[in-house]
Amino acid sequence: MTARVIDGKSLAAALRAEVGRKVAATGFTPGLAVVLVGEDPASSVYVRTKDRAAREAGIDARTIRLPADTSQDALLATIAGLNDDPAIDGILVQLPLPRGIDQRVVIEAIDPAKDVDGFHPVNVGYLADGRPNLVPCTPLGVMKMLRHAGVTLSGARALVLGRSAIVGRPMGALLLAADATVTIAHSRTLDLAGECRRADILVAAVGRVEMVTADWIKPGATVIDVGINRLPDGRLAGDVAFEQAAAVAGAITPVPGGVGPMTVACLLENTLTAASRRRAG
Repeated sequence: MTARVIDGKSLAAALRAEVGRKVAATGFTPGLAVVLVGEDPASSVYVRTKDRAAREAGIDARTIRLPADTSQDALLATIAGLNDDPAIDGILVQLPLPRGIDQRVVIEAIDPAKDVDGFHPVNVGYLADGRPNLVPCTPLGVMKMLRHAGVTLSGARALVLGRSAIVGRPMGALLLAADATVTIAHSRTLDLAGECRRADILVAAVGRVEMVTADWIKPGATVIDVGINRLPDGRLAGDVAFEQAAAVAGAITPVPGGVGPMTVACLLENTLTAASRRRAG
């Protein structure tokens, strides 16, 4: 069996173009502020990618770069200013933050109506209650990929490998809202490989290079690889051993070119959503 590859790159391009068309039709320019603290190389690359994609979609992107020794109070003051800025519809603080800054305090300082990352407790609560508001971009992108690929969600047995607040937990909530039967597995799960083999849909989001091998996958299952790991030779690899998994799965996402581009596209969609809601009152 050779798995069908779910091309996130082309799907993301279509979504970005759709957002661009909608922005052009609104008559206003959504504003997105991305706050980067320090000079982490990976974060800097992500921020440049987001900035370029936003501008191409007609969104006014503003990148605020703060030095690595920025105090928590100074960062909170920056966020307060963006909360009060009528030209800003979406605020994203690039993670991870330097040591000494409490990530939870920073996230909770963002106006929930401008929280385009979907991490604020208010938006997390809406999602847990089955009423998604602004949803974390990566899980939202995964759901779009599954639906685009024609994967049956209702009644499917889905397993999310990883329990982070950024991907794992919101991913489980979205799958549950789509009537899948959801298991969230993690490092303490007993018989982890066996749990994975029972899944019709397997979402891997643990950050461990090629942890999921062919014998962890149910024949014909849909495998979504959220992991992005840099190998010693500079290449990128996912949490799934792609070549061997593709021989067992029915459909699979590649790394790179899978979930990553969808995360950026969904950020743009969230920014447009936030902007439209603010102007609707």
